[in-house]
Amino acid sequence: MNIIRNTVVIALLMGLIIKTFGQQPDLEKGRVEPYRLEVTYNKTTHLIFPVSIRYADLGSELLSAGIAEDAQNVLRVKAAVKDFSEETNFSVITEDGKFYNFNVIYNADPMTLNYDLKKMQQDGERNDEKNVQFEELGFNPPSLTEAVLKTIYQQDKRYIRHVGSKSYGIQFILKGIYVHNGKFYFHTEVKNKSNVPYLIDYCTFKIVDKQVGKRTVSQEKQLTPLREYPMMEVVSDESSAANVVLVDQFTMTDDQILRIAVYEKNGGRNQVLEIENSDLVNAKPVSEMKIKVNQ
Repeated sequence: MNIIRNTVVIALLMGLIIKTFGQQPDLEKGRVEPYRLEVTYNKTTHLIFPVSIRYADLGSELLSAGIAEDAQNVLRVKAAVKDFSEETNFSVITEDGKFYNFNVIYNADPMTLNYDLKKMQQDGERNDEKNVQFEELGFNPPSLTEAVLKTIYQQDKRYIRHVGSKSYGIQFILKGIYVHNGKFYFHTEVKNKSNVPYLIDYCTFKIVDKQVGKRTVSQEKQLTPLREYPMMEVVSDESSAANVVLVDQFTMTDDQILRIAVYEKNGGRNQVLEIENSDLVNAKPVSEMKIKVNQ
């Protein structure tokens, strides 16, 4: 009788164990397939990513790596130790939110030293990189944010026609304001009608009080741009350039304005836009746009 009882108890325990482990999530289903890479000590391997690198982490001290100073989408990798025998790895996250993983082994004479990951994706060899989310973008996947920026820029529509600045042959205009998931997208354009290229040093976004009396202290709050597409650095003579800037959503009172200022490098042809609260509250929702997102 005791034997039967013990057998039943053991069977129940085994069933409970199997059920418990059976409910555990299968991590293999979310596995990120790594790239295979060979490195050596006397030569440097270069990886060219589609966009700028935001983060890189080496799995061990067997590797040394660095982002190229003048090419933020290029990663240099080489062996820090000669003839290491064990496999190691490293990971990279790019500004568009893509996650890349590499398993690395040592080879004294690798057949390939330079890899263009964008070309590999275009050729269909690999296009399964996983998306990560950045804190500053909130609930917006980087791929969606990138798609919105590019779509606004490429559609190049202007529905705001009363906000602009013009002097010294330079014209700075606001073409539109868009809103989505707690973010504003400002579409601006600089036109250079002079014979001298317009070199842009930096641009600021500030919430300031409207003109107040001399004895009243003016308050201002600076906003930090989160993304910009494309980077606007120079506007050649007799030409124009536009871009889209992403900032956190904010509100103003009717006694305040948003001041967007663009400053010329080594020059004084600075331009300022003044945007009223009524312009902000009438921002166009991004949901009205047809946007294709590559997840």
